[in-house]
Amino acid sequence: MAYDLLLPAPRQAAATAGNFTLGPATGLRGEPGLTRIVRRLLGLDLQDSPEGRVSVRLEAGEPESYRLSVTSDGIEITGADEAGVRHAVQTLRQLMGSGAFRAAKPDEWQVPCGEVVDRPAVEWRGMMLDVSRHFSTKRTVLKYIDLLAQHRMNRFHFHLTDDQGWRIESRKYPQINEKSTHRAATLAGNLRADDSTYDGTPHGGYYTLDDLAEISAYAAERGILVVPELDLPGHASALLAAFPELGTGEAKVQGHWGVLSGILKPIPASVKLICELIDEVLEVMDTPYVHLGGDECVTRDWATDPEVTAHRDAVGLSSTGELHGWFLRQVGEHLAARGKRMIVWDEAFQTGGVLHDTIVMCWRGDAIGKAAAAAGYDVVRSPVYPAYLDYDQSNLPEEPLSLGGPIILEDSCSFEVLPASWSEEERARVLGGQFNVWAEYIPNDRHLDYMTFPRGAALADAIWTGAPADHADVVRRLTGAHFARLEAAGCEYRPLEGPLPWQQGGTGRRARHTGNRTWDTAQWREWRDKVPDSGEVH
Repeated sequence: MAYDLLLPAPRQAAATAGNFTLGPATGLRGEPGLTRIVRRLLGLDLQDSPEGRVSVRLEAGEPESYRLSVTSDGIEITGADEAGVRHAVQTLRQLMGSGAFRAAKPDEWQVPCGEVVDRPAVEWRGMMLDVSRHFSTKRTVLKYIDLLAQHRMNRFHFHLTDDQGWRIESRKYPQINEKSTHRAATLAGNLRADDSTYDGTPHGGYYTLDDLAEISAYAAERGILVVPELDLPGHASALLAAFPELGTGEAKVQGHWGVLSGILKPIPASVKLICELIDEVLEVMDTPYVHLGGDECVTRDWATDPEVTAHRDAVGLSSTGELHGWFLRQVGEHLAARGKRMIVWDEAFQTGGVLHDTIVMCWRGDAIGKAAAAAGYDVVRSPVYPAYLDYDQSNLPEEPLSLGGPIILEDSCSFEVLPASWSEEERARVLGGQFNVWAEYIPNDRHLDYMTFPRGAALADAIWTGAPADHADVVRRLTGAHFARLEAAGCEYRPLEGPLPWQQGGTGRRARHTGNRTWDTAQWREWRDKVPDSGEVH
C-alpha cells in the first residue's frame, strides 16, 4: 500500500511481500560522502560498516535518477548522482511512515519491501517565497527548505526585496539596514475596500549575510539551490528610503500593496549600487543564478527627470522606456563577468532586458512563455494560473482574506509544465516550473502553511512528473498518507473540506473580500492564453 501513496508519484513503484527492520544495529555501507547524505536526511545514527545492510552507491544514469530497493535482507540505494541519492532517501522516508518526519523518532522501523525506479521530468522544480511583504523568520525559511526536499523539489527562489522591505543586510551600506528593512504600519484588511486602514504596528526584519550563508548551506545539504532575487529597477521604494537621490516616485518603505511608483533611475550610479549589493550576496551564497526581477516598473517619471533624460541621450536611446532593458542588461553583464546567469520576469523579455543566456521566468500566462521559448530563451514556467498560491482555495465564505481567486486544488493538479501544444523545440527550452507564494495577505508562518499546502504538493507532483496530476489520485494519496507526513513535519495545511475554525477569515479585517479578482476556470484560461501587450507600466 505504501508504494502507491508516494508523492510525487514515481515513474515505477511496486511493493513485494515482507518488511525490512531498520534500527540502530543496521550498518550503512558506501562511500563516506554518500553515507553522510543518508544519515543526515534520515536523521538516524546508522554506523558505517562494510557489512552494512543499507547500501548506497552511484551508478550511471539520467541526471537525478535513482533506484530504491527494499528486501527482507536490506535496503539498496542507487543514484546517478548525489541528487538521485537524496531523492531515494526522501522516498525511503515516505515508505517508513509519517514518524520519519518528526523530530523525535523511534529506534526501529518496519520498512515495506518493494522497488522504486524514478527520475524527474524537468531540472527546475521550485518554490518562490516572498519575504518582503511579510517577513519570514530564518526558522520558517529552513522549515520550507525541508518541506521542498520532502517533495523532491530543488530550487528555492528567495524574493528578498520589494517596496515593503529590503531583507538583505548590507555591510557596505549600513543605512539600508537602518532605513529600508522596516515599516511603521501595514494595511489592515483589503487594498480595494473603502474602509482600508493601517494597523499602526511596525513590521520588519532582515537576514544578515551570515544568515544567508547558513540558509544556502542548509539548502545545499538537502539538494536545493537558493536563487536570490533583488527585484529591480521597479518595486524599489524600500531601497530608495536609503538612497532617495537614485530614484523617482515614493522613497519610503511601503505598508500597502500594488504596483507602486518607487523605481530606481536607470543611470550608472544606480547600476553601481546594485552591483555592489549583489556582490555582497554572492560572497556568502553559492549560486549560479541571480534573479533581477524587472517586473511591473512604473517608468512614467523617468521622462521628466533631467538625470535620466540626459543619460538616455548619452547612450543614444530614443525613449526613456528603453532604459529599462539597458539597466537590466548592465547588471546582467556584471553577473556574467562573475560567472553567474541572470533571471528576469517576463516583462524584461518584452523590453529587451535580456542577454543571450538569460532565463525568462514567465508569470503572465502561457502565451508569453511560448513566445520567449520560441525566441530561443530558456524559460521557467510559473503562470499565475495555476501556480500562484496567494489566491483563495475555494469560494467558501469562511476562506481568509487573499488576493482573489479562487485557484483550487484541482487547478493546481492541472499544471502542464511541458505544454503539449508547444513545439518540440519550444518544450526543449522549458527548464521546469515552480509555484509562487506572495505574502501581501500572509502575515505569519501558520497562514503560509495554510496557503501553500496541499496545493504545493499537487504542483510538486505535476512538475516532477512533467504532466498534469490526476486530481482524484492526488486526493487519495493526500488522505491516505501525505497529510499525516505534513502534520508530522509541523505543516498546518488546509484540509480538503475547508479551513479549520482557527484558519477562517472570520468577520473582521481578515474576512474574505469578494471585491478582489474572482474568476472561474474558463476566465483564468482565457487570461493565460493571451500575450500581454507590453512589459512597461506607464
